[in-house]
Amino acid sequence: MFRSKYLDYAELMAQVQAWAKQHPALVRVSSLGKSAEGRDIPLVTLGRDPDRLRPAVWIDGNMHASELCGSSVALAMAEDVIAVLSGGNEAGGKPLPPHMAEAIRESLFYVVPRISPDGAEEVLKKGRYVRSSPVNDRTNKDHAWWEAGDIDGDGEMMYMRQQSPDGELVELRGEDGKPLDPPVMVPRLPEDAGPYYKLYPEGRIVNFDGRRIPDPFFLGDNLNDFNRNFPYMWAPESEQAGAGHYPGSTPETRAVIEFATRNPHIVTWLNLHTFGGVLIRPLGDKPDSKMDQTDLAIFKQVETWLTEHTGYATVSGFHEFLYEPDKPLRGDITEWAYHQRGALAYVIELWDLFKQLGIERKKPFVDHYAQLDRKDFLAMAKLDREVNGGRMFKRWRKAKHPQLGDVEVGGFDPRVGIWNPPFEKLGETCATQSAAFLRVAALVPRLAVEVVAREKVGGGHTRVEIRVANGGYLSTYGLPSARKLPISEPLRLTTSGVKLVAPAESVVEIGHLEGWGSGLYNGPNVFMPWTRGNPHERFVTLVAEGKGKLAVKVGSSRVGYRTVEVEVG
Repeated sequence: MFRSKYLDYAELMAQVQAWAKQHPALVRVSSLGKSAEGRDIPLVTLGRDPDRLRPAVWIDGNMHASELCGSSVALAMAEDVIAVLSGGNEAGGKPLPPHMAEAIRESLFYVVPRISPDGAEEVLKKGRYVRSSPVNDRTNKDHAWWEAGDIDGDGEMMYMRQQSPDGELVELRGEDGKPLDPPVMVPRLPEDAGPYYKLYPEGRIVNFDGRRIPDPFFLGDNLNDFNRNFPYMWAPESEQAGAGHYPGSTPETRAVIEFATRNPHIVTWLNLHTFGGVLIRPLGDKPDSKMDQTDLAIFKQVETWLTEHTGYATVSGFHEFLYEPDKPLRGDITEWAYHQRGALAYVIELWDLFKQLGIERKKPFVDHYAQLDRKDFLAMAKLDREVNGGRMFKRWRKAKHPQLGDVEVGGFDPRVGIWNPPFEKLGETCATQSAAFLRVAALVPRLAVEVVAREKVGGGHTRVEIRVANGGYLSTYGLPSARKLPISEPLRLTTSGVKLVAPAESVVEIGHLEGWGSGLYNGPNVFMPWTRGNPHERFVTLVAEGKGKLAVKVGSSRVGYRTVEVEVG
């Protein structure tokens, strides 16, 4: 169902638990932690032998409560991964090169389809706007503020409009000069004749003095924006709206932070949002000139797949996604995952609404969200009518507000069509994103350990030569910029079983092994076609004494461990 509708919490849990029952050797369902209202945050672990440590790929969605499409896409990716683990060779209905499918089979996947289960229930069941969590545990509540509520008794909390000579909105008129039916509200222009309208969230004003109506604020009755509550460059509410009380102050974000901290083998991180049709990559706080240039080249490789399979733009967070010039967003999950967890991390804003409306690409991309002309609203009304089943724009209904008097409620429902793609477009969105991202997931390091020689050398001794190699695109530390992080420990070789007489040390430092990839346009070219030597492999010679099994274990917390056993003597 998740490819054709947005699942509530019970439906989502039923889906992942069904996979665990159908594929017990490949799927584990556990709880990442508890939400503020006590719901389990589902963690789906996928892999052949899912309990064995090795390079892992993280996928999360729906950290913003209204952005339900992220859950569907995360589930679609999980379903495609299960199919590949089971021997399939497709992602999003498109064939994967066999070696990429094999890389996926060797990897672990951690999928968290819904980070905000409490908020998503409010959005789905009541229509209430919640940024991340419905919790409002501010201590400063003595001012006037809007609180969501059901004014007309229809079970939902949508929007209210009220006629006012000072209103900032008018009803959009069509080419015939008449208001559209159902109405579409647009910003008022100087030439516009009335009637004019004010638009408010459906609800009441707390601490209302009978005169002053406070400005609505998207975090007015819900404090936290989860994507401002992570440790990297965190700043307080006075500097960053939605920041929360301190980094990781919400149980949902704290659960993510604690899990990722305990699992340094996460090397790739996808954070799914809506809407816009764009990939947002690091850096979020500095220009590209300050970025590790091989990191940048690797992100350009990712961009090619996104362009091929989805048509989405790829932008730097700093260059094209600042809501205010020179004011980076703080406490962002992917900036934290990139800078402090060393992951190939980025955001996808699902649902290319602007492209659907025929809007030409703007630079910076963030201007799409603020610079809409009336022709764009006319296109939106047409999209709603012809593709979306009229789910966005509806007629307003008269109601009596206990504080404001006569109002109209309803009229506008952005849940399907604006915040998230129409049901009719959801399956396509799931498929194209999976086709693109499973190729990125195949870039993980691939550690191999093999015995290349074994011979008796007299005196009851056996010489064993071991080859340790990385066959993956990424190096054993992940991205080049991650090498400096404490979690990127070099590989070590240890033995057990029979006695080892050479080398004298019980632990052999292998160091890091390079991957074969270095990003787009960052490798051999027609002018200098030579390649590197063999930094992807190391050879270690061991001399064992006696007879029995020699177990050789190689690895690190970053890429997991491989063990081979050798009969000696």
